[in-house]
Amino acid sequence: MREVLALEAVAQGVPEVLVGDAALDARVRWLHVSDSAGVARLLNGGELLLSTGSSWPSEPAELRAFVAGLSDAGSAGIVLELGTHYRYPPTVVREAARERGLALIVLHREVKFVTVTEAVHSRIITGQTDALRARDEVRERFTALVLRGSPADFIVHQLAQTLQAPVVLENLGHEVVAAEVPLALEEELFTDWELRSRSAHRRAELRDERGRPGSGEDWLIVPVEARGIRWGNLIALPGPDHAAGRAAVLEQGAIALAVGRLAGADDDEWGRVGRRRLVDGLLAGRFAGLGGATARLEAAGLPLHSAHLYGLVISGAAVTAEAADAAARAIGGRAVAGSTAEGVPAPSATILLSLPAGTVLDDDAARGFARAAAGPGADVERLTVSVGRGGDDLEQALASLHEAVDLARGRRRRAGREVQLRRAEHRPLVQLVTALRDDPRVLEHGERMLAPLVMHDLGRGGDLLDVLEAMLAHPGNRTAAASASHLSRSVFYQRISLIEELLDADLDDGETQTALHLALLVRRSAGR
Repeated sequence: MREVLALEAVAQGVPEVLVGDAALDARVRWLHVSDSAGVARLLNGGELLLSTGSSWPSEPAELRAFVAGLSDAGSAGIVLELGTHYRYPPTVVREAARERGLALIVLHREVKFVTVTEAVHSRIITGQTDALRARDEVRERFTALVLRGSPADFIVHQLAQTLQAPVVLENLGHEVVAAEVPLALEEELFTDWELRSRSAHRRAELRDERGRPGSGEDWLIVPVEARGIRWGNLIALPGPDHAAGRAAVLEQGAIALAVGRLAGADDDEWGRVGRRRLVDGLLAGRFAGLGGATARLEAAGLPLHSAHLYGLVISGAAVTAEAADAAARAIGGRAVAGSTAEGVPAPSATILLSLPAGTVLDDDAARGFARAAAGPGADVERLTVSVGRGGDDLEQALASLHEAVDLARGRRRRAGREVQLRRAEHRPLVQLVTALRDDPRVLEHGERMLAPLVMHDLGRGGDLLDVLEAMLAHPGNRTAAASASHLSRSVFYQRISLIEELLDADLDDGETQTALHLALLVRRSAGR
């Protein structure tokens, strides 16, 4: 509507906005010229009505019903030319338009309706042509990225540049894989990312159920999926309009990412290109502040609060981000892997490891972690693991990373037919690394089964997941389950009833128990 008012053909009529504000944001799909009192039944929605009002109803109640009919038909607004029939705009029309949030403009001078129609339609058609041209350009750009085999983080970067807005790629577990966000916004955006993302997805689902655009308030969310497999979601934060449409641009990026996943044999690509930048950025000092860097790492799935952190360098083998994280999960932690640090012989990887608070890494654990991260095909005699001192916050972890890099730069001495260790602390690694957590179908199962409980616990600081785990660990013995949960039997039963209500499931059903047990194992193996 604002663009219509700016047209010279409309300006010649000396327009006056009687009902505006948010109503002027309505999109005009077409201009309809009519004085008929029954024009509402001829509209499909989005039309701007241009009229002299000569055949409008004369009774106030009928005029009010006339405006209501236009609003119900989805009209973009009313432009009433004064002088032919009305000298002044009817008060009841103004009141009804304001009540309905329908734009109302009056023209104080006579204009040629055909001139106004041509001007508005020309602007609409030009806009549609521009949109088609812009969509072709966006499609060509992202198709070229796919053909070149561009990595996920570069596609996210291109999306952010195109939309002129922050863009985030997350996996099905609501962990940030790659993001293009101004450093100054990282702490605000990524703090409690999992809860914020889940809430945004839920709002989008609710809006979609009501027939409205599926956006989580100001977040635009598009799935990354192909051939029935869904790997994650692209999220664009608020930004300026794009000629091709913001949703259309984001969808092209999602297609490029999905095709890349289908065409590439490297299942670790998302984790490698996304999380590598985090560690490399820390070592290079590319972060605005510790708060923002902490929030960004936690959004990527690395726990930093109530955790013990180590910086490590594994030399003598090519360590992937997926293998390092799987090795960390096997000992109850998480890890992000960077590239080869300056001055350290390749192949090697710089790793930030997070373990539960109070957990330390002894010599055997450090060697076991290195073997698991390097993979079964690695030559153990060539492996060296350098471990920095443990810390309880990101500042100490950063110091540990630098210490590990310094240790790895030293001359390597052969100390026998085992992984060479440089500065290690506590706890051996003996658990088998599981790959179930990385299967998107298993992730989807876990998310679908436990989402109501996760939302409840995150939003209220609850313990429903722990109670469910205790119950499944003691099938048929709820007294023992209540004891394991450190709850009284009455409180425990209340929790069970709430779980059944939220899941709409019978926890005594064997198949339900099996499905929930699998979902819990997937979630716990992810360190959450």
